[in-house]
Amino acid sequence: MCGIAAHVALRGGQGDGPRAQAMGALLRHRGPDGDGLSVRGAVALFHARLAIIDLETGAQPMTDGHATVTFNGELYNYRELRQELAALGHHFRTTSDTEVLLVAWRQWGLDALARFNGMFAFVLHEHASDRVIVARDRLGVKPVYWTRTDDAVLIASEIKALVRDPAVPARADHDALHEYLTFQFVLGPRTLFAGVHKVEPGHLLLIEPARGTVSVRRYWEPTYRIREGLTEERATEELRQLLDDAVALHVRADVPVGAHLSGGLDSSALSALASQHISGALHAFTGKFAEGPAYDESHHARAVAERWGATLHEVVPEATDLPTLLPTLVWHLDEPAAGPGLIPQFAVSRLAAEHVKVVLGGQGGDEVFGGYTRYLVAYLEQALKGAIHETNEEAEHIVTLRSILPNLPTLRQYVPMLQQFWQAGVFEPMDRRYFRLVDRSAGAHPLLSEAFMASHDPESVFARFSALFNHADTRSYYNKMTHFDLLASLPALLQVEDRVSMAVSIESRVPLLDHRLVEFVGTLPPSLKFRGGELKYLFKRAIGDLLPRSVLERKDKMGFPVPLQEWTRGPAREFIRDTLLGTRARQRGIADPAAVAHLLDHEAQFSRQTWGLLSLELWFQTFIDQ
Repeated sequence: MCGIAAHVALRGGQGDGPRAQAMGALLRHRGPDGDGLSVRGAVALFHARLAIIDLETGAQPMTDGHATVTFNGELYNYRELRQELAALGHHFRTTSDTEVLLVAWRQWGLDALARFNGMFAFVLHEHASDRVIVARDRLGVKPVYWTRTDDAVLIASEIKALVRDPAVPARADHDALHEYLTFQFVLGPRTLFAGVHKVEPGHLLLIEPARGTVSVRRYWEPTYRIREGLTEERATEELRQLLDDAVALHVRADVPVGAHLSGGLDSSALSALASQHISGALHAFTGKFAEGPAYDESHHARAVAERWGATLHEVVPEATDLPTLLPTLVWHLDEPAAGPGLIPQFAVSRLAAEHVKVVLGGQGGDEVFGGYTRYLVAYLEQALKGAIHETNEEAEHIVTLRSILPNLPTLRQYVPMLQQFWQAGVFEPMDRRYFRLVDRSAGAHPLLSEAFMASHDPESVFARFSALFNHADTRSYYNKMTHFDLLASLPALLQVEDRVSMAVSIESRVPLLDHRLVEFVGTLPPSLKFRGGELKYLFKRAIGDLLPRSVLERKDKMGFPVPLQEWTRGPAREFIRDTLLGTRARQRGIADPAAVAHLLDHEAQFSRQTWGLLSLELWFQTFIDQ
């Protein structure tokens, strides 16, 4: 895990080392163990290193004489690739995965990407062709951004490093802003900064400096072509083997490795598996709030830790930390956060940094294995539609009304969601129905000013959503939902995972996003993944023997809720009101001050309306106003 930056001059220009270094100076939190700069022709590459593998000879940028690379992340299968390349006659001078990347590129070129199992973002300069390749891992665990000026392409791990350049003004993209207010993230390659783009998951940029061209290519995407004839027993066995191997690869490091342990299914399973692949007791980290049992699931974490002999460390974030902590986190995040869970995530990461340098997390489990309650809400309507109209529009083993009944008690605490969902009508096309489940604008729009809402075009936002939701490979509603979440909402969660870990200079790894797991689950029949509407049906069967029954069968999934409403009306009241109702917020003209004032006194528990506005306003103050 590191920070990377690059300046690629176009049409005969020279790579600007000082500009690459200036960008990299803002990324030192990502790599406090050393830094380096390489300038060759049109290309200047910078690297800030967090040393995880090959602590002595793994410094970057690294060259093998054929190419030079600055690389953020890990290739988990670097040992296997090294053996394969050695058998082909290649020699190595380090034990780093970075050198494996370079040698693999020399051997296979762009085809090397299909062989990499890892999380990565890298900028690679091919000397002979003078091409520059900027690649991001399949699921987007590691970030990389780029922008184009009149004479160069600038690239960096974080947006702040780009907009600090004099040629890149920090301006808000107002179309993207409407997407943020709808989803609390931005779709596709855009960001909230005008002219600044993500390299999307599973994509690469191909830059040809002499010609001045930049092209985007996709090298991977999930597939949903069903694997026929697979029994539940065999699927369970294969899934368990893949899970075990993924964790075995993810604990490879030359530094101490620990795990996040919230007490939920994903982190509990990972902690159990990791305990079998490391020497000594696993150091696990959890958090809770003192505001009551609704904000504390640490007893589940303790049960798992006791089962596997792990050493559990706990932290309790407090409201008094918010005024100083939140502006700092907004700076680290670059864009507003997907939810207030980043506060406990940061607190737990800061605790972990006192004990380990690598930590495993459970991100991706809900998207890969189907853990969101909204899937059950959606399928309750789908089952009703099929029963009433005697139809099966999916042609892929629809969940029946009879089979779904035993799992409906899971929805007891989500009755308000059901009421809101059905208020707008039922039995619409799949994309319209799921859009309403992920659309947060119903809560946001009444808080916004008339002038701002006049520029809102909801149909254009829906069109961009629909293009991603309607995957051509599948007619399954379930697959379409999980596909959208995997490629749209998950990157927003991974942004938080990356930034809160990098803010304290530790590496966060997410074994459940091993691409082999994602590909395997994608080819399973939907009925096998979501039998009877049971969330994470197959995953539970694959890891059931690892966990206490109280964790495996719990139906009170919390997802690290934050007592934001208690803080809004208590210790953090003055800070939140000053931010949302202060002069700068009023002059911005986005929110309606009267509506915001009413919200702060009457917001429902676990609502995220205040959080969305607070994150956005602090983002404006931090990046745009400055």
